[in-house]
Amino acid sequence: MSSAAQQASGRRARHTAVAVGRHRGEDLSDSFERGFAALAELALAGVQVSARAVDLASGQVLFSVDDHVVMPTASIGKVLLLIEVAAQLEQRQVSGLTLLDREARDAVGDSGVWQHLAVPSLPLADLAALVGATSDNLATNVLLRRIGLEAVGARTEQLGLTRTALLDLVRDHRGPDDAPQLSIGSASELTWLFAALARGEIVDQATSQRVVQWLSLNSDLTMVAASFGLDPLAHRGADHGILLVNKTGTDNGVRSEVGVLRGPRAGVAYAVSMYFDDSGLPARLRVLDGMRTFGLDLLEYVH
Repeated sequence: MSSAAQQASGRRARHTAVAVGRHRGEDLSDSFERGFAALAELALAGVQVSARAVDLASGQVLFSVDDHVVMPTASIGKVLLLIEVAAQLEQRQVSGLTLLDREARDAVGDSGVWQHLAVPSLPLADLAALVGATSDNLATNVLLRRIGLEAVGARTEQLGLTRTALLDLVRDHRGPDDAPQLSIGSASELTWLFAALARGEIVDQATSQRVVQWLSLNSDLTMVAASFGLDPLAHRGADHGILLVNKTGTDNGVRSEVGVLRGPRAGVAYAVSMYFDDSGLPARLRVLDGMRTFGLDLLEYVH
């Protein structure tokens, strides 16, 4: 590991190796009792669960369930791409106005809007905004072709992340020679990453701010954030004192979310990932319900 990566890993360890916190003077078991019960019930039903929440101001751990376990996180790994894009923009290695063309090799379905638009080229910065707003798969692949998966991996290592990575470009089908998942991550590292973004500590203040601005466009509030009562298409400003920046990941049998939630009383960084048998709608709905219950506890803590 490089010296820069060792320093970053040391900073991350100082923020994650902290005492368990308490919520407004109450015992922690009372603060997140609903969320813990909901996730425990899912685990007993065979769902692999990993979750963590930390207080932004103190760094205290408020909630933790297998938070060091490496989990598939689907599109959450795109945050690492956005960090590298923002860093290269700040270092003037690329221009945000550079037009990037979509090519046949970039084609992919599912999330995003560019695949449905007529325009064949978009500025690099606009593609990053599409990734932040709709987790746009086509924009992701075009950015990866320009920025390089290797550069994203190098930046990830420089940040000191060892359990979190963007492994591949987005594919409609994964063959035996492809990475089995788009991305992986641990709740511990992901909460550190988002807390550090919120503090302006990822690469530098300007880079962190760019990434936060892109992520603040995210329109997916179907998981943990479904409990916050926000407008999914317009929540960049505070609404009833609540301010959210988040990223979600969805794949077959995968539901994952990481974010920063601020309220009148406090701020938290959180991450939760679920890996489950998605063979029927009831199983999926139980997972989403558990994530939303966890969200209610987060809302109560900050509000």
